[in-house]
Amino acid sequence: MKAVILAGGYGTRISEESYLRPKPMIEIGEMPILWHIMKLYSHYGVKDFVICAGYKQHVIKEWFSDYFLHTSDITFDFTQGNKIVVHDQHAEQWKVTVVDTGLNTMTGGRIKRVQKYIKNETFFLTYGDAVSDVNLNALLDYHYSHGKCVTLTAVSLAQQKGVLNIDKSNTVLAFREKEDTDGSMVNGGFMVCNPEIFEYLQDDSTIFEQGPMKELAKDGELKSFYHDGFWQCMDTKREKDKLDAMWMSGRTPWKVWEDN
Repeated sequence: MKAVILAGGYGTRISEESYLRPKPMIEIGEMPILWHIMKLYSHYGVKDFVICAGYKQHVIKEWFSDYFLHTSDITFDFTQGNKIVVHDQHAEQWKVTVVDTGLNTMTGGRIKRVQKYIKNETFFLTYGDAVSDVNLNALLDYHYSHGKCVTLTAVSLAQQKGVLNIDKSNTVLAFREKEDTDGSMVNGGFMVCNPEIFEYLQDDSTIFEQGPMKELAKDGELKSFYHDGFWQCMDTKREKDKLDAMWMSGRTPWKVWEDN
């Protein structure tokens, strides 16, 4: 099963960092937040990734190309014809497809552009800027149990995310942007989608969080999976610093995986 990660935006709300690199490549500890997200998925057996890149997409490609340089000890032996020796290789058992989905493409358009890599299969979908200890196996089991098109993870945080109106059967009745007076459930971004989702996506101008999500809710095809554990996005420098401090102190509830 594949995980699609949206990683192509400009990251304007964290421009102190994103002017140099895409937001998913901003580091928590010494590794990009994208890596932290992929480690969560890998912990649950999801090791095939499709990354929807755009802004400074070459940074993502180059980082994976040089993965050993980032994670292993290296000897550069110039006496042996520029020989390079990688010690204690820390390779992840991942397949990573980085797709240039366009510089100004909207979120729905980016998902539409990677359809050829998904084909006719259910897939995970998430944003490249939030970490969580959400149980992805439980999320997937719940998705299969109800048979609807999309399941999103609902978290109870007053953040400026998509606000959900949920009934007792966990069906999402409405989806809208947060208002200042809200203290509502919000979309945590860890989602499961059936391939029928592509029928709701039109072109590069499609904003996933607007037309498609509202139409899914209207059609009764959007369900929620409540997560009451840890979730934190990284929209701002303050949130980045918060996650950095947690990582450095060892208080990392999203780190559910074991070190290699």
